[in-house]
Amino acid sequence: MTTVAFHTLGCKVNHYETEAIWHFFKEHDYERVDFNQSSDVYVINTCTVTNTGDKKSRQVIRRAIRKNPDAVICVTGCYAQTSPDEIMEIPGVDIVVGTQDRRKMLEYIERYKKEREPINGVSNIMKTRSFEEMDVPSFTDRTRASLKIQEGCNNFCTFCIIPWARGLMRSRPPEDVVNQAQQLVDAGYKEIVLTGIHTGGYGEDLKDYNLAALLRDLDEKVVGLKRIRISSIEASQITDEVIEVLDQSDKIVRHLHIPMQAGSDTVLKRMRRKYTMEFYHSRIEKVKQALPGLAITSDVIVGFPGETEEEFMETYRSVQEIGFSELHVFPYSMRTGTPAARMKDQIDDETKSNRVHRLIELSDQQAKEYASLYEGEVLEVIPEEPYKKDPNSGLYEGYSDNYLKVVFECPPELVGQIVRVKITKPGYPYNEGQFVRAMTDESSHQAV
Repeated sequence: MTTVAFHTLGCKVNHYETEAIWHFFKEHDYERVDFNQSSDVYVINTCTVTNTGDKKSRQVIRRAIRKNPDAVICVTGCYAQTSPDEIMEIPGVDIVVGTQDRRKMLEYIERYKKEREPINGVSNIMKTRSFEEMDVPSFTDRTRASLKIQEGCNNFCTFCIIPWARGLMRSRPPEDVVNQAQQLVDAGYKEIVLTGIHTGGYGEDLKDYNLAALLRDLDEKVVGLKRIRISSIEASQITDEVIEVLDQSDKIVRHLHIPMQAGSDTVLKRMRRKYTMEFYHSRIEKVKQALPGLAITSDVIVGFPGETEEEFMETYRSVQEIGFSELHVFPYSMRTGTPAARMKDQIDDETKSNRVHRLIELSDQQAKEYASLYEGEVLEVIPEEPYKKDPNSGLYEGYSDNYLKVVFECPPELVGQIVRVKITKPGYPYNEGQFVRAMTDESSHQAV
C-alpha cells in the first residue's frame, strides 16, 4: 500500500483542506502515516500570511526531502499559489499545486512516477469564480468539525497578501453546506464551526441569499445539530438580520469573533479597513444588547507602519471600552508584496514588542473579568481532549458555548459529547470546572 504523510501550516482553513485532501488519497487506497516517518508521498500544505510563513514552509519541505529523498514531494496551499517558481527551485520538490485543483494532485503523482519531470499545477487564482468542492465527512482529530462555506476575499487590506493567494470571494452553494453539515452530525459531531477565508462575507456573490439565510437553513434543516459557531465575522457583516437569527436560534453559540485590527481611525484608514471605530462600536453595542452575555473575541495588529504612541493609545482605549472576552494580539509583520511593506515609518521591533505586551496585559485582565461573570454557573461544555498540561490526570479540556476553556474531570467516553459543567474557579487561559452531568438529547439546550 502506498503511504502518504501530511504537514499543515497556517490557519483553520488549511487544516480543513488537508483533511479534504486526505479523503481524496483515502479513496485511492493510500495509507496515512505520521509526517516524521518515512513515507512514499509527502504533502505540505503551506502558509504565506507572513514572510515567516514562507520560511517555515520551506523548512518543512526540506525536512520531508531529507526524510525520504525518493519520496514524491507535493507542495500546496497559499505559499504554493503565490510563489510556485520559488518552490520549484527547491531541489527535491516534484509537484506544486496552489489553492485550487487539489484533486488533480493524485493524477500528477501518477504522471510524475512515469515521467519523473517536476509538475507546476498552479493556475491564475484571480480568474477562478466557483467554489472548489472539498467534502470532509469526518476529521482525524475527532471532536470539533469545521465546515468550509466560502473561499477568497475582496477586501485587499494593505497588510494582507491573502486575496492573491486565495482569489476573490466565492460562496459554497447552500444545499452543499447543509448536506455536509448533516453528514458531519451523522458522523457524531455535536458542534460545527463555519469557516472560510472571509467567512462572514458568505453569500455576497449569491443572488437573494446571505449568511443569515444560511444560518437559518442550518438551524432548521440539519437534524441533530446542537451547536453552530461562526469562525469569524466582520463588524459590517453583523447585519440586523444576522442579529435577529442569532437571537432566535438556540444552536448558534454565544460567541462571535469580530476582527478589529486597530482601534484608531487613522490606522484603520492606512490598513484600508472599511469602517470607523464609531461604526465598529455601534455594531458591537447592538449585538451585545440582543445577546446578553455574548463573548466577543478579536484580532489586533500593533506597530502598523506609522503607528504613533497616540494612535496606539486610541487602540488601547478602544479595547478598554469594548471589553473583549479574549484578544489575539499580533505585532505587525511585514509581508513582501503588500502596500504596507512599502510604507515609510516602519516601527522598530522594540516599540512593537512593548505595545504587544501592554495590550496582552489588558487583554488577559479582560479575559479574567469576563470569565469571573460565570463563577458558580453551569455551562454546556464539549470535552475535546485530555488536559494538555497533565494528560494523565484524568482531566479533560473543552469549550463552553461562550468560548470559555474549561478543565474538569470527566468520564473519557463523554469526549465529543455535550456535558454540563459548573465553573468552580474562573481564570485565563483555563477555567476550572466540576462535571455535573451528561446531556441527553431531550435535555440539551443552550445554558442561560
